[in-house]
Amino acid sequence: MLHFLAVFFLQAYAIQQRLDLPCEDQELSDQCSKECRNDYISCFANCESSYCNSECLEVFQDCDASCPCGLSCPGGCANCDHELCQARCHDAHENNDEYRLCFYDALFQHNMCLKECPASAACHELCFDIYSDKMATCPCMETETTSTSVPTTTEIVTTSNAVSTTGATSTTSSSSPITPIARLDDCTLNELTVRLNKDREYGHAALSIDNGEKALICFGESGEKTCEIFDGSTTVSTFASNWTHKYGGLGLYKNQPASVGCFSEEHQKAETLSASGWTSLPDHPKRISSHSLVGLENQSMLLIGGQDWGNGGLQSRIWQLKDENWNQFCELLQADYEGSASYIGRSIYYFGYKSKAIERLDFNEAEDLQNVEQIGNQPSNFYLPVLFQTVSNYCI
Repeated sequence: MLHFLAVFFLQAYAIQQRLDLPCEDQELSDQCSKECRNDYISCFANCESSYCNSECLEVFQDCDASCPCGLSCPGGCANCDHELCQARCHDAHENNDEYRLCFYDALFQHNMCLKECPASAACHELCFDIYSDKMATCPCMETETTSTSVPTTTEIVTTSNAVSTTGATSTTSSSSPITPIARLDDCTLNELTVRLNKDREYGHAALSIDNGEKALICFGESGEKTCEIFDGSTTVSTFASNWTHKYGGLGLYKNQPASVGCFSEEHQKAETLSASGWTSLPDHPKRISSHSLVGLENQSMLLIGGQDWGNGGLQSRIWQLKDENWNQFCELLQADYEGSASYIGRSIYYFGYKSKAIERLDFNEAEDLQNVEQIGNQPSNFYLPVLFQTVSNYCI
């Protein structure tokens, strides 16, 4: 009977202490409170005096108050040093989905602010303040020990521009200074001694050309039009584009590199690179960026997803540039942007950033679309992820 009275008392105590206290870490709170209650019940069962009962209750009250959402941690894990919060926040950038999502949102807001900035240090500092304010609201910021400063942008965005060259994978830029090239050898990224000719921190694009023997790397921050070619051992500058194409991507149209749109200029311009330089293609119907470009064997090019600056919305529509005309081709099952696409066999695999969806577009031998299917979900929001074609369980 005493056991049931103890349980009832603890339930009433918990309700009284936690009533009207909204908490975003309720799951951890419930886990912690359950452990406190179990300890109390065990302590109470071994008591033979009222003094012992009081001691058990005092220990329980202290334990419950220290839990996420308890009296000592009313904001959940925010500013709470409970061991359950510490475990959740250890290497949060790798282990905590909520932290990563908040971080990428802060990073996106920072980049959106920068695109509006003139050549002004004050404006850039303001954008950093916006980033810092957003990061301050992220879970684990009081205990996170990994780097969360803006230079992490380089690590996330620029390592996502990878192309296959000479049997390995070259990844453009990974840390400051922002000119390195790394190659994937077996399961290790090895930084090469050769460097890019230009700093390309974010917004740039890379494309495999000449049957995988070379990589074309172009664009970058606002106003950047330069391009260069990496052949596996050296980098050589080539023609600069007529328009800037930050987050405009690179794809193949009629077996020649092409780019469409711009994040910073919000234009509709498309152009293609030949042996004599860049020439104009028909304007895209939308002021678009942050899409994926995929060239088909039938000489056409698909533009997948993206953000339409005409209305600011994420796009589910897939466009096809064929015979110098843009046409609506099909739709993604979920609108998305800042994802990545890869054409393997007769299927395009698209990994969305916002939705986390992995979608597959299947074609027949004539490259007529047969089916669009969602085949899975990514475990988190991966920003411009690098896609490799490998055998099963590669590097696992």
